Amino acid sequence: MGCGTDVDRLKSANIVMNCLGFVMIDAAFRVLGKLALGFSLAIATFSWGSVSAQGMLAGTYDPSIPTLEAVAGHKPGEKISSPIQIVDYLKALEAADPTRVRVVEYARSWQGRPLVYAVIARPETIRRLDAVKADLARLASGAVMPAAERDALVARTPAVTWLGFGVHGDEITPSDSGLALAYHLLAAQDDALVDAILTETIVIIDPVQNPDGRARFLSSFNEALGLEPQADRYAAEHDQPWPGGRFNHYLMDMNRDWFALTQPETRGRIAALQEWHPVVFVDSHEMSGDETYFFPPAADPYNPLITQAQRQAHDLFGRNRGAWFDRYGIAYFTREVFDAFYPGYGDMWPTLNGAIAKTFEQGSPRGLVYLRRNGDRLTFREGVFNNFIAALATLDTVQGERSKLLLDFAAFRRSAVEEGERARERYYVIDEAIRPGQAARLAGQLAEQGIRVARLPAGARACERTYPRGALVIDRAQPAGRLATALLEPNTPLPADFIEKQEQRRKAGLDHELYDVTAWALPLMEDIELSRCRTADLAGAQQVGKDTPPPSRADLGSGFGYAVPWTDAIQAKLVFAALREGLVASSTDKAFTTRGRTFGKGTAIFPAAGNPADLAERLSQLAAVNGGEVVTLDTSWVEAGPNFGSASFARLKLPSIAIAWDEGTAPTSAGASRWVIEQKFGVAATPIRVRTLGSADLDAYDVLVLPETTNAFASELGTSGIEALQSFVARGGVLVALGTATGALAAEDVALLSTTLENAWVEEAEAATPKDPKLGTKIADRVQYDKLIADPEASPDEAPGALVRVDTDQEHWLSSGYDRAIALVSGSEIYTPLNAAKGVNVLMFAPADQLVASGYMWSENVEQLAYKPYLMVEPHDDGLVIAFTQSPTLRGYLGGLDLLLANVILLAPSRAASGAK
Repeated sequence: MGCGTDVDRLKSANIVMNCLGFVMIDAAFRVLGKLALGFSLAIATFSWGSVSAQGMLAGTYDPSIPTLEAVAGHKPGEKISSPIQIVDYLKALEAADPTRVRVVEYARSWQGRPLVYAVIARPETIRRLDAVKADLARLASGAVMPAAERDALVARTPAVTWLGFGVHGDEITPSDSGLALAYHLLAAQDDALVDAILTETIVIIDPVQNPDGRARFLSSFNEALGLEPQADRYAAEHDQPWPGGRFNHYLMDMNRDWFALTQPETRGRIAALQEWHPVVFVDSHEMSGDETYFFPPAADPYNPLITQAQRQAHDLFGRNRGAWFDRYGIAYFTREVFDAFYPGYGDMWPTLNGAIAKTFEQGSPRGLVYLRRNGDRLTFREGVFNNFIAALATLDTVQGERSKLLLDFAAFRRSAVEEGERARERYYVIDEAIRPGQAARLAGQLAEQGIRVARLPAGARACERTYPRGALVIDRAQPAGRLATALLEPNTPLPADFIEKQEQRRKAGLDHELYDVTAWALPLMEDIELSRCRTADLAGAQQVGKDTPPPSRADLGSGFGYAVPWTDAIQAKLVFAALREGLVASSTDKAFTTRGRTFGKGTAIFPAAGNPADLAERLSQLAAVNGGEVVTLDTSWVEAGPNFGSASFARLKLPSIAIAWDEGTAPTSAGASRWVIEQKFGVAATPIRVRTLGSADLDAYDVLVLPETTNAFASELGTSGIEALQSFVARGGVLVALGTATGALAAEDVALLSTTLENAWVEEAEAATPKDPKLGTKIADRVQYDKLIADPEASPDEAPGALVRVDTDQEHWLSSGYDRAIALVSGSEIYTPLNAAKGVNVLMFAPADQLVASGYMWSENVEQLAYKPYLMVEPHDDGLVIAFTQSPTLRGYLGGLDLLLANVILLAPSRAASGAK
């Protein structure tokens, strides 16, 4: 082949290349060792970036393999393929060459779209896929193997590379590059590298991880198209309407859902990954169109559970990928922006399972052409090509390092077992007497990720104590031990040098470099008790599966009625389910004792009188399905606390809930809040656009939830909207503000919350003294200079995200079910407490020396946040305004706050109706 060029692409990249480049690349091969063979063979068949009519690279292609154009009507990079076109094309490839392709559906989206992956390998491998999976499972088992068995396994087992594309629906080039890669692997002829890839590896292409989001993006993009695509970044085709295509149906960011497992797309993918055990995983994304291309090594900080072998592998892959990029004149960067700390990323979850997992980030055209700030035009086709090359370069490394990658993967899994065996605190033990429903929910969540969980029977001993209701035990000595450690350890420390660097950046007025939250301990987020110890007797323990039924206790007799203790979120779910069936219940705002057992405030009472004759049977059935405890009350007599006819009991009703929607609200907050209400509690939430709140019939609702708001909220709401909110509350409605919506309700023209958003705190002695600016000044040193130029109205520095302790007002019914809670704090918003004459600060942040439960927070924020409100309630006429200063529905994974949200959306309407504030 000659040195032809794709002139438009090279011009847009501002690059000039010629055949002399071969010498430079060849020198790189000598450094890369055996990778050089595969890449050098590839050069023999590839021209310098030219693109054939069929594939992304020049060469000879098998005419029996259908092109994208033949199936979808457009060439690779010419148009943006839709989710259905993507699936149809992979199925067409399978139909054309079933000996080398298998297409597998692994999930359905909320909107019913299929999520599929294509398995591509040589025919001999495809014929024995079940045997290959068994071999991969054996390598992943963490078992001690004789060297001969291990070597035989490695010799016959292809390395699996999973290439995931487009988890964010508006990141559009990765999916089409996946299709181009599939075609190239199947259709390229006389291609030594492709032959080596198909011989040494199994390639799994997951082409569209978020079909609902991609469909939403394409809908708005296609509606905005005119005579020709527009490069102007402000053109309508680039300016997505709310909520944008990034998120799935429930507006979840699925690149934060990997261990939370809230969405069907994620759960299906996690199950598939455990079936295939990939040794290499790629999560292909897009970033700002002004950027070039990112691939690992990642930026600091690194999670401490990442092994040195994995970090070294990233260097190996990165060097080879860099050589490929040099060959095609593709600009890139590494070790910046995208870190490897938070375990919920698409690259981190596979990493903690032993894979060499990586994030790719291509600058996004967000359409077909995009004018960069430097004057270059970035095309959709260029982005598709760049991702294609990145994936092909990765496969080149895998085929050249197959044996090493398999051995390293097996060693990672085995060393996880060995580290667990040596650990001083080998066992994590969860007491099932405390929030048993949430403990069981966590156990199922762990089991679904391949983490082994054992259930000890009632009365068992572990960690030198007895567990009367039994316990859940996670042994770190298992192949998924590092993942278990990452998710269960109370704290994952940031490197000291990294913290020091961030503090220095803050002093210099620069932003911190943390990409996501610094805390995610699941026991804390579920508000359950975790113990750690060296030994535990697992005799008699049973394994917990992801489909293990939720625990229920409802052996009901006859009598006055039945109590559902208000002890965890599963109990609340049970009450919601009973109310949906029309059963009658009341809730208490004070604890009571009967037959020697004390029931806390919030407990729901279902009396026999006024309910169907089969009340016991129906409650038992509901408990069996939803989980939970129901207790028979054989008498209405109580030894302490209020009787059931007391005003302390308020009649419950299934609440009618609306949620503010669309422009003016943060999509992820709106989506997560709706998901928690609908999917965790089983109660429909009606979305109403912010701009129509002023004309909506809000009297049809008991509760109106305002998710986190954006700067557009006030203008979208308008005067009529403000009046509608005020009137809704005055007539008895419950208005709920989450996070930044607190400030929106505290605004002077809204005046529904008597709190104020605070500026950053400074000691009076440190504050600059205001003076006539015309007067001369003398600045003695840099300290005084910094004081003089400091913004007196600056907000507190943004907290990257930490789990903190929250104390409760035990006298208030809104604290039902809580002594102390755990919340996640991020951002810079801190609010003043309500004056006692205006309302109640029901939950407040703990004292500074007790505040941080997990993660890292700037010391000034810790001091300023202490004793400030987390949950406030302020009555207005017949209604209530309730505000969470930090959202309890973030990402849907703060399960320990679900019961608190139930207090707000279920108990509050009944209290407002009864006149209790």
